[in-house]
Amino acid sequence: MEMLSLAKELKSNSYPGRGIILGRSKDGTKAVAAYFIMGRSENSRNRVFVEEGEGIRTQAYDPSKLTDPSLIIYAPVRVLGNKTIVTNGDQTDTIYEGMDRQMTFEQSLRSREFEPDAPNYTPRISGVMHVENGKYSYALSILKSNNGNPQACDRFTFAYENCVAGEGRFIHTYKCDGNPLLSFEGEPKLVEIPDDMDAFTELIWENLNEDNKVSLFVRYIDIETGKYETKIVNKNQ
Repeated sequence: MEMLSLAKELKSNSYPGRGIILGRSKDGTKAVAAYFIMGRSENSRNRVFVEEGEGIRTQAYDPSKLTDPSLIIYAPVRVLGNKTIVTNGDQTDTIYEGMDRQMTFEQSLRSREFEPDAPNYTPRISGVMHVENGKYSYALSILKSNNGNPQACDRFTFAYENCVAGEGRFIHTYKCDGNPLLSFEGEPKLVEIPDDMDAFTELIWENLNEDNKVSLFVRYIDIETGKYETKIVNKNQ
């Protein structure tokens, strides 16, 4: 698979929607996660990321302007022991609760489908990182309608074991801007993951569309110790 330029992928797409990037730093020592949200409506743009325990949640920047919270207020990141869960919706809780009952990542998502936001039927994208005993693996999932048909849900899971240093996978909700919005297609994209957390954060944020970007979360986890560093960038300050 060709390694793509993450900067180019972001800059050339005005509306990838929400995106997850999971991978391993170039020096091999860090498990890396990034999650961003974008918005076209006032309701979607009226959000910030805030820390909550070991994870984060979305919050209305101006509560007086919040209209429908159902698909925009949720916990994108939660931590269950040695597992870090990252998703674009409240399925974070579904995965957390399922895995807490010894279900697999894939089994936990069986009860969920794409979002009920016709005509887009936004895919649910999810990721889980497993860091234990100096080893790191991760998986990504997408649940999407069958070419816009809400009667059929297509389920794809991609698992990455013994992740290669300097490599990551990028998945996002929408193929590109449009009306209706078309779902992401194919395998998660292969992108480069640098050692420098600040540089990686800046690369993502600066290349997201200026009008549509809302918030960004980046975390680097030390694979040997499990200790992590987190960065949050919000357009609304």
